[in-house]
Amino acid sequence: MRKILLFLLSSLLVVTVSFGQNETLPAMDTAVISSQAAQESKQSVKKQKQKRVYFGGNVAFNFGSYTRIGIYPLIGFKITPKFSLGLKIGYEYVKDNRYSPSYETSNYGGSVFARYRIIPRLYVHAEYELTNYDIWDGAESNREWVNFLLLGAGYSQPIGGNAYVNAQVLFDVLQSENSPYQPWEPIFSVGVGVGF
Repeated sequence: MRKILLFLLSSLLVVTVSFGQNETLPAMDTAVISSQAAQESKQSVKKQKQKRVYFGGNVAFNFGSYTRIGIYPLIGFKITPKFSLGLKIGYEYVKDNRYSPSYETSNYGGSVFARYRIIPRLYVHAEYELTNYDIWDGAESNREWVNFLLLGAGYSQPIGGNAYVNAQVLFDVLQSENSPYQPWEPIFSVGVGVGF
């Protein structure tokens, strides 16, 4: 009787242990799955953030008696699918042979901008820019910061993958004293962007 009782108790113990192991295995699998899901969720959030950031810019060049070479990279962040904010920096080299002696200088600055997509390819653009110009009066030059408020619109044309060509026309509505732009003179630019 004792042997039967011991056999039953040991069998019950083995069955209980095996049930306990079977119950913990799915719990461990759930923990592994939860960990993988959390990792995938983090990667998904990271990809969404990457999709919200876009890069681009444009270059400017004139050659001849008036030479101008400029580069203007930008970075933007999509607040919503239609609205974005961004930063742009710029540098340009200028050489003007129309004067004697010829005039050579560099201009540099930066800006903050906002864009709102009206339809998938058309957007409105507002930009506050501050540029340091070497102001030449014919006899001597002085460096001065000139500010602009540029308003206008642009058009984005996909060129493959996540890349776009952007063409925009802006107007300087502040017209600071040393602004190089005439009142209501259109400022045309064409650039390339990735992610906008």
